[in-house]
Order: sequence, then C-alpha cells, then structure tokens
Amino acid sequence: MNAGKNLRLGVNIDHVATVRNARGSSYPDPVRAALISQEAGADGITAHLREDRRHIVDQDIASIIEAINIPLNFEMAATDEMQKIALNHTPHAVCIVPEKREERTTEGGLDVVKDEYNLAQYITPLREKGCRVSIFLAADEKQIRAASRIGAQVVELHTGAYCDLHYEKKFEERNAELSRLTEMASLAHSLGLEVHAGHGLTFETVSPIAELPEVVELNIGHFLIGESIFLGLREAIIKMRELMDKARL
Repeated sequence: MNAGKNLRLGVNIDHVATVRNARGSSYPDPVRAALISQEAGADGITAHLREDRRHIVDQDIASIIEAINIPLNFEMAATDEMQKIALNHTPHAVCIVPEKREERTTEGGLDVVKDEYNLAQYITPLREKGCRVSIFLAADEKQIRAASRIGAQVVELHTGAYCDLHYEKKFEERNAELSRLTEMASLAHSLGLEVHAGHGLTFETVSPIAELPEVVELNIGHFLIGESIFLGLREAIIKMRELMDKARL
C-alpha cells in the first residue's frame, strides 16, 4: 500500500445533530450538512452513532447514505447492536472506537491488546460484507501491531493529545506527541495498514499532521461545525482543505 500525495478530508457532522437535538426539532439537518460538505470538497462523511443516540440517530445514517455520493465512515462501538446496524447499511468504512456513556467525546484510542481475540471475531463479518474496517488508536506501537494482527485494514491515529498540548502551550510535550504520531504513522504504513488521523484538529494544528506522508485521510468534525457559525460550513471546509493541501505540498 503506497502513501500518496493526495490527502483526503472526512467531515464529521455529529454536532449538527447535537444542535438539532438540543431543541428536539428537525433542524439543523445533518443530511444538509453532509451535502454542503460534499459540495465544498469533502472526500467523505463521518458519523458516530452512539449507544445513547446523543447526536446522530438511526434515521440519520439511512438518510445520509441515500443522499451522498461520497463514502460514509460509520464510527461505532464494538457492540452487537452496532455491528447489526453496520451490516444492514454496509457503509464504505466502519471505524471502531471506544465509547463510554459518561464521556463528552471519545477520550482515547481503543485497547486492542486487551481484547484482541474478540475484536478479531467481531470485525470479520464486517470485512466479509465489504466494509473497510478502521481502528481508532493512540500512537502506541503495541496497539498498532495488535490492530494489524486482528485484520483491520486501517488505523486512525488519535490526535487529541497533540492538539490539547498545543492549546495548553506545553510545546515540549506537544512536540514529543507529534514525534510519536510520526513514528507510529510510519510503523502502521510499514505493516500494510492505511493510516488516517483525527480528533481535535483545527486550523492551527492541522498542518504538522497533514505533512505526515503516510497519512492519507484526516477526519475533522467539532472544529469545522463550530467554525461554521462564524464562516459558514462551506467556507470552513474550503479553508481547512487549503491548509491541508498546502502542508502536503
């Protein structure tokens, strides 16, 4: 598998649904956000169907798949319920993430090492149905090697710690985390895994991640939806795409 110059952008639209659900209304519509993202140059749409349905709901998944012409990346916990939904809809990709009911957002990478056998069994029917299976991981060698062993095709490196350290102005620790991300992207690529990255990326923090040659896709959501309040969603995506492309060049 070759790492290329082209860097894909997946836009996570979860928090359009968060705003909708805050009022219990039918708007703003995540499907409309998906279509605007597609028109603005997104290469894919990401949506996380959580156990408690705090933002995206079941009908959103069906409606998004029907509406868009670009791939859907379906983020999900490794539960029987979510596996059944994924097998029913057969999205282009499924990204297995850790999920705790009390967390505000995904707090870390999946612990593949702890549950390697069960995860290998869990993802087999998803792969057989034609879904590309991605595992959301911290920049940790043991986890990446375990993801390769269980048959995942993709790893998505968790960039949240790097971004948090940047905004906390802990630059030495931030640089150390960036070095770990760089090394683990290279390792994952050497194992034949496709490398994605995401979580917490902003206009300020995206460029060093976009520069990593092994990374072929960034998934960005909360920042883009927040920035759309000020710029508009189309303009926020276009600006992010420009920064990504400039960094990759």
